[in-house]
Order: sequence, then C-alpha cells, then structure tokens
Amino acid sequence: MTEKIRIECTPPLAEIILDAPQRRNALSQDMWAALPARIAEANAHPDVKVILLHGGGGGVFAAGADISEFPVIYATPEAARESGRIIEQALSAIEASAKPVIAAIEGACIGGGVSLAVAADLRISTATASFGITPARLGLVYPPADILRLVRLVGPGTAKRLLFTGRIFSSAEAHGMGLVDEITEAAGILPTARALALEIAAQSQWSVRATKQMMLGFEAGMSPGSPEALKLFVEGFANPDFAEGVSAFLGKRKPEWRVK
Repeated sequence: MTEKIRIECTPPLAEIILDAPQRRNALSQDMWAALPARIAEANAHPDVKVILLHGGGGGVFAAGADISEFPVIYATPEAARESGRIIEQALSAIEASAKPVIAAIEGACIGGGVSLAVAADLRISTATASFGITPARLGLVYPPADILRLVRLVGPGTAKRLLFTGRIFSSAEAHGMGLVDEITEAAGILPTARALALEIAAQSQWSVRATKQMMLGFEAGMSPGSPEALKLFVEGFANPDFAEGVSAFLGKRKPEWRVK
C-alpha cells in the first residue's frame, strides 16, 4: 500500500498524514484509494478516539489533485466514472467515520484538498493558509457530493461564488464564511489541533459518536421526530456512560467513561 498517506496511532489520537511533500501533497489516485483503509484502521483501533488529518507539518495541506494523471484517469467517460468512484469512496469514509475527524490545514488547500477538509468534522487552519476550489479554471465540474458538502457548510450563495470564480482566498475569508472553524499561527497548527482532539477524547465517546450519527442523519434527510433520531436520544439514558457521568458529577470527580 502506498506510503504517501500514512497513519500514526498514539492513543487516544490517530494521525493520518499526507506525505508527498515533493508534489505539495497533490492527491494522486493511489492516495485517494489508500484513504478508506487508513480511516478504517483508525476506527478499528480500540484506544483511538479522534482522528487528525494533516499534511505532516511541512507547510502544505494538499495542493489539489495530481493533474499529471488527468490524461489517463479522465481519458474516457468510464475512466472518469471510476476515478470519481475512488475519490468519493475516500471522502465518504472520512465523512462517515464513527470517530470524529479534524483537518489541520496549513499552506495550500486547493481543489481536492478542500474536498478532504470539508469531509472532516472540524477544520483548523493557519493564518497563512490559502484555499481555492478551481474546477472552473480547468473546464471541469466539482463532483456532486463535494458540491453538496460545500453548500451545507457555507450556503448556496457562497458555494456558487467560490465555484463560479475559482478564486484563491485567505484563511480569514474561509473562517468568515464558515469553511474553517478556527485559525492559529503556523507553528501552533498541530499542537492546537491535537489539543482540540484531546478535549473531544476526554468526553463520553458514546455521546460524541451518537451526536455525529444523528447529525449525519439530519443531513441525509432524517427528521428530528423520526424513530431513528428518537432511538439515539433515548438510548443515551441507558448507555453506561450516562450513569458514570451523573455519578462523577455528583461525586465531584473526573468520570471514568465505560464506552471506549
């Protein structure tokens, strides 16, 4: 399996690292194809609670797709369909991950890099990061699921402006439109992201994962009054973390969560 994307597990965190610095982490087909297995590995690790996705601290997140592959992977409609399937499989793995995924963004986050970031649950960037969604510069259309994720995050008007113009924009603009949740200095990007991950890891993981499951359901059209949503809510009172959380609160002590 490619080592252009590697995983380092240091519980309670797993870090999935884009590691093609000579190409500014441009996303090749083998990198996309490797992502689902990396996400699955992090989810399968019994002691990992949060997944961090980043570019290795080398000053770039992902400078887009590997355009040198385009003449092959988009040579025919069939090839384009297969390429799109591989990419969407990777992004769906991030989005559907039971364990939360945080994207730590520095430097260039362009095209496919934005797709990766938007599929994550939370996004932290450096003050000097730059963003762009540039299919209009190449005569392409952004993939359907990517457009939907972008619209959900920033709204249809902003999504249209970004896609229609293909312009490069700053981290401050990304923060203002809701594409980025937090901005930090370059030297602090990984410490800041790890601190947030550890804060999440310290909470009830039953609660964190059930909340993510419910929000994904809402995005897919589930109503708040649906049996699925109500089941998740009611099951919260029966899960072992609830009893421990109440006991710890009343005893003024740190909880020892039961759900791993």
